[in-house]
Amino acid sequence: MMKYLQKLGKALMLPVACLPICGILMGIGYALCPSTMQGGDVSGIVEMIGFFLVKAGGALIDNMAILFVIGVGVGMADDNDGTAGLAGLVSWLMITNLLATGTVATLTGVGADAVNPAFAKIGNQFIGILAGLIGSTCYNKFKGTRLPDALSFFSGKRCVAIVTAVVSIVVSAILFFVWPIVYTGLVAVGESIVGL
Repeated sequence: MMKYLQKLGKALMLPVACLPICGILMGIGYALCPSTMQGGDVSGIVEMIGFFLVKAGGALIDNMAILFVIGVGVGMADDNDGTAGLAGLVSWLMITNLLATGTVATLTGVGADAVNPAFAKIGNQFIGILAGLIGSTCYNKFKGTRLPDALSFFSGKRCVAIVTAVVSIVVSAILFFVWPIVYTGLVAVGESIVGL
């Protein structure tokens, strides 16, 4: 268990390593173009460069969940193969789409405004880490799968994404009931930390 947690810690460092460049780009960008944060028009070459830098840093910050999916997927794979990162992305896309507000509203027969707000926040880093773990676990277990000759095209690493999709459907069904509780717990922990 300790080795697994150490490996997970190293895998989490892959996407976390992107944060310094995000901070640097956004810091310089906001210094050059304060109106990006404060509102107002962006005018002049210096402000445009600042705005450009803020958007460059924001591209990574805004998609941090995807970075965690791929980083954890590849980092937790036995041989650090990119197939595990792709499998993690398959899992993340399925989970976030199956548990999106519109999908949940249709499944529960209520209006989108009556859906638990937790489902509006499903595309987050926690789900990214979970999807990366699902992708890497499926990769580690099914990368050597041999199928009958008629299905041999889907043998080996090609089988991983298919298995990951099926596992992600099951996980989504579980999260359909569990995610609001987990989300509430995560929010409570965050608010208690802020309140210290």
